[in-house]
Amino acid sequence: MGDDLGDDWWENEGNSDASEAEEETEQEHQPAEKPEKKPEKRKRVAEKAVKAKKKKKNEQKEHVTPAKKDNEDEKSSKPKRKRKKKKTITDVLASSEPKPGSPADMQALVTQYFSDKRSVIEQEELKLQNSCFLSSNDLTHSLSSYLKQVCPKWAKIQKQHAEKSSVVLLIVCSSALRTIELIKQLTTFRGEAKAIKLFAKHIKVEEQVKLLQKGITHIGVGTPGRISALIEKEGLNLQALKYLVLDWNWRDQKLRRMVDIPEIKVDLMKLLDNGILTGCKEDKVKIGLF
Repeated sequence: MGDDLGDDWWENEGNSDASEAEEETEQEHQPAEKPEKKPEKRKRVAEKAVKAKKKKKNEQKEHVTPAKKDNEDEKSSKPKRKRKKKKTITDVLASSEPKPGSPADMQALVTQYFSDKRSVIEQEELKLQNSCFLSSNDLTHSLSSYLKQVCPKWAKIQKQHAEKSSVVLLIVCSSALRTIELIKQLTTFRGEAKAIKLFAKHIKVEEQVKLLQKGITHIGVGTPGRISALIEKEGLNLQALKYLVLDWNWRDQKLRRMVDIPEIKVDLMKLLDNGILTGCKEDKVKIGLF
């Protein structure tokens, strides 16, 4: 058995031990394999990407903000355009100097109002001659002084008047308050003549009809709307009327004249068309612009 193993078996055994020892020393000298750290690397990469994006955003903001500031500076340096306000009647009248009314002004108003309501032939009939008008107020007169000028024979006229439900002088204004003011201004002119207020505020039409029927009234002062209503209800007739005075030049708090107020203008045109213009054409009534 020993002969079959051969002479060198121990040598081979020694060699195998030596090789095993060498392999162990090589394994000791070789560095140990590091464990994989893939998740941490991914986190770092993600953090770097986020930081890079933030940097880019900051850089973009730095580039953009100065441009915005420049635009804002340019806008602030440019003067802002103000919107033009529409001019009202008050604005126009406030900027214009007051001018006394004239017969031509009234004629133009009548023509304009009836231009789309009457035929051409009927419009011709509405035109009044200059002889139909009294002299106009030149803005220097009070009501009494103006009436004394245009009605120099008033004392005689008022004595001759003896008809009920009618007046000799009719003064037309825009409101009840203005009516009261004008009646107060009549004291030095009217003498013994009786004056009546003809407006709608606090007074019924029926009451005014009764007052006109009771006695003789020489002067009526009121608004065109109520005067027209009295004429239509036959509480006031125009048979004795000689003078129609319009409170043309007076202006209210908004600087509007009587004819500048739409509803008053409509009532006035209705009153003129309700027998006044006919009386003027027949030379029975004279119109004055106070």
